[in-house]
Amino acid sequence: MSALTLASAAEDATALEAAEAQLARTAGELAGRVALLTTAAGRDPGAAERLRTGLVAFCDRELLPHATAQEAVLYPVARTMPDARLLMVSLAAEHRCIAELVDALRTAGDPADAVAHARALQVVFEEHTAKENGLVLPLLALAPGISLATLLTELHGRLAPDRPAGPDRPADGERGGTRNDVGVNDRTTRTDRTDRAAPSGKTGGCGGACGCGAADGEAVPELDVRGVPHALRHATVFGALDAVPPGRSMVLTAPHDPLPLLAQIEDRSPGVFSVEYLERGPGAWRLRIGHR
Repeated sequence: MSALTLASAAEDATALEAAEAQLARTAGELAGRVALLTTAAGRDPGAAERLRTGLVAFCDRELLPHATAQEAVLYPVARTMPDARLLMVSLAAEHRCIAELVDALRTAGDPADAVAHARALQVVFEEHTAKENGLVLPLLALAPGISLATLLTELHGRLAPDRPAGPDRPADGERGGTRNDVGVNDRTTRTDRTDRAAPSGKTGGCGGACGCGAADGEAVPELDVRGVPHALRHATVFGALDAVPPGRSMVLTAPHDPLPLLAQIEDRSPGVFSVEYLERGPGAWRLRIGHR
């Protein structure tokens, strides 16, 4: 079923599709950050602390403001619909739960506690996103006399009052380079990426030559996306990369050679990341991605 069949107007169908993609992308980015924190917690407390701090900043910048804007713009309209009133009460309560989990993550005393709160936050947010995308947005798009496109324009205005509404978000203050968001299902148009592949048979790290931090004693966090749903896979990687500070790296494990993803990374942040293959299939491709 297409988005057009779920909306009462063409502009609402477009707005519905964009809003669903944005929520899914945010869920993927959250998952990527949580995955890096989880792998670092048992290996390097210092890295885990940096990742926890970055995750809290991401929540303060992305999750919590969006929840506030939703309750100010979308929820009051949805509450006027008899079939949605109790649902909106439940979703508002979930916003309180999300905020409490972010606060618990903010004050976590050790890596194990941080991981527990982060995983709980991920589960709650993913369930919340499923309800937003599967119930709330389609109900608003279908309702006669309600313009979802207008509501979402107002919502984006509350999130970024000095910018015109649109799908792009401001650059992440935790990393260098230029951030141009690429949708999860966007087709890659750039294929001329310079591949910094490891020589045949090489499976170790860079020895510190690339400045990624692999030789200074800090464990490199790993992200295995083989079990991540395909629709969220690229967003999960982007979220993880956003958590890697300059001079550090992460190891990505993928079910195939991720050339389209690497091209998207280069399009999104030209010249910011280096790539080194550690393993080339057949069951897995492992790559060290360094933030210059």
